[in-house]
Amino acid sequence: MLLAAGCGGGSGSGSGGPAGDAPTIALFLPESKTTRYEAFDRPLFEAKVKALCANCKLLYNNADQDAAKQQQQVEAALAQGADVLVLDAVDASAAASLVNQARQKRVPVIAYDRLISGISYEYYVSFNNVRVGEVQGQALLDALNARGTADKGKIVMINGAPTDPSSADYKSGAHKVLDGKVQIGREFDTPDWSPDKAQQQMEQAITALGRDNIVGVLSANDGMAGGAIAAMKRAGYTTLPPITGQDAELAAVQRILTGEQYMTVYLDIRSEAEKSAELAVALTKGEQPPATTKVDNGGAEIPAFLLDPIAVTADKVKDTIVKDGFYQPGQICTGAVAAACGKAGIQ
Repeated sequence: MLLAAGCGGGSGSGSGGPAGDAPTIALFLPESKTTRYEAFDRPLFEAKVKALCANCKLLYNNADQDAAKQQQQVEAALAQGADVLVLDAVDASAAASLVNQARQKRVPVIAYDRLISGISYEYYVSFNNVRVGEVQGQALLDALNARGTADKGKIVMINGAPTDPSSADYKSGAHKVLDGKVQIGREFDTPDWSPDKAQQQMEQAITALGRDNIVGVLSANDGMAGGAIAAMKRAGYTTLPPITGQDAELAAVQRILTGEQYMTVYLDIRSEAEKSAELAVALTKGEQPPATTKVDNGGAEIPAFLLDPIAVTADKVKDTIVKDGFYQPGQICTGAVAAACGKAGIQ
């Protein structure tokens, strides 16, 4: 648990507690297998809160993909007097009970990155997840058409965790683009977004379909793309078919530059984290800034801020990921990647 500057706990009223108490903001992230959470979401969120509210106290927890653990973390934060919860739920379909506990204490909730269903709360901050899937599907289709292989074999779809509602959106968006234009040979939902499970799924697909019959892979994120690539290398592929990703993980950006992975979806995590921090600080003051849209979560219309995804292939790394300072050239252009960086104009 990280405590920022400031002391004292909130009352759970959502307005900073009794006079003299520091407002307390609790951030809950779901897992650490996906590198973005600890490397970007957490530090960016914390830095923005500190910049806006020097005396705010921060409580931080990562649930390690364990819904029961996250429940304990939320209950502990409420007991400590958290004034606002920013919750990226491990199991978003089962997180309504956590929101309900916060509501009983009059503590506002921001659903971060994953939409919590079936209950009303203050805000939802994420990306346009159906659009993410569309971007991935279109990029894969473009790559297949460029290679002239769209009708020469089948693709494998490796979707995200079934407990994450974002996964269903990504899948829906991809199917909108791909259905009727390619043959889907195998499709998997991947528990915990696990790269290891994705590798096993890809191995199963290669065995079932045959190595030469797989012309592309729709992977919902970069970690799973890495698992699928490992499976294909192990199976003896000399030329890898195009494979998608998401999150712009450093290893994925390097794979894109060297040609192992075709693309990633670059999410402006800075904007997502900082917008959530701004809303959290506003809520501690009793303010409720207007949202840009609303999202139906099956129980209520949730005020929302949805950001746009960006497709990044090798020729776009310099003008997106590097230009934004997401990674420095020195982080990307190591070892065998240096020559590929030179070709892409990254120095």
